[in-house]
Amino acid sequence: MHIVMLEPLGVSEEKIQALAKSFEKQGHSFVPCYSKIEDNNEMMAKAKGADVFIIANTPLDNDVINAAENLKMISVAFTGVDHVDAGLCKERGIVVCNAQGYCTDAVAELTFGLILSKLRNIVPCDAVTREGKTKDGLVGNELLGKTVGIIGTGAIGRRVGEIAKVFGCKLLGYDKYQSDEAKNVGISYTSLDQLLSESDIITLHTPLTDETKLLINKEKLAMMKPSALLINCARGPVVDSEAVAEALNTDKLAGAGIDVYEIEPPIATDHPLLHAKNAVVTPHVAFATKESIQRRAQITFDNIAAWMDGKPQNVKI
Repeated sequence: MHIVMLEPLGVSEEKIQALAKSFEKQGHSFVPCYSKIEDNNEMMAKAKGADVFIIANTPLDNDVINAAENLKMISVAFTGVDHVDAGLCKERGIVVCNAQGYCTDAVAELTFGLILSKLRNIVPCDAVTREGKTKDGLVGNELLGKTVGIIGTGAIGRRVGEIAKVFGCKLLGYDKYQSDEAKNVGISYTSLDQLLSESDIITLHTPLTDETKLLINKEKLAMMKPSALLINCARGPVVDSEAVAEALNTDKLAGAGIDVYEIEPPIATDHPLLHAKNAVVTPHVAFATKESIQRRAQITFDNIAAWMDGKPQNVKI
């Protein structure tokens, strides 16, 4: 097998070489990538002859997939796989696996970083302290006793629920597929509309699909309490950014913590959420901790080994 890594995974060259060593000992060839390839023609040339791709979260152009006539498997060092054309992969019989579970704690922790940042005005408090001012006008709110609505109750959503429960929150959940694991955490399933209308904090942890695209739009935002917070550490297109910005600027929504956008950062400086009131924005960093990046590299290579052994794991397409 010829394994081609098409983008860096954020770990050291030594780590990549160590992970690839077992494949090379078995007679497989491995081509690493330690810097991002910007030119599509260069990527297509590198892809030729590959049986296996390793990618992260950069959109994979169909021309690159088609350039690899022998391609049989794509190991994605990421949770979402919506940046890979599912239809094309199914048509060609290409197995696509993700790095399931690598960033569950990382994303859940940033979710609460954003929640607490908004509830306690951490960003403006930092600014006024540096300016020699006081807390006047910046007295915040407690998380204790709040109703947290979790949209998407997979591993990350459940972890968010576990943490919220420790803070003394009431938990509501919405998911197409209800799970006993989520119920055991203390999440009470309800309709999406009821969740939106009753929650003090709405946090998104759903994958991007045709059903979830623009799930949070102007109509759904109007159902939320004006005092509510919206947190998105899932996928950018799950929300209508312009509608969220409008709701913030017209005081129909109290605050937002946003980590993901329609495109990967850097995003345009005129993006509506960058100029909305009461928004804390981060550059798609929820998944990125030192621990999680190491973990996803391991899972990505483990997925290839499992597939080669005829026991594929974390299959998404």
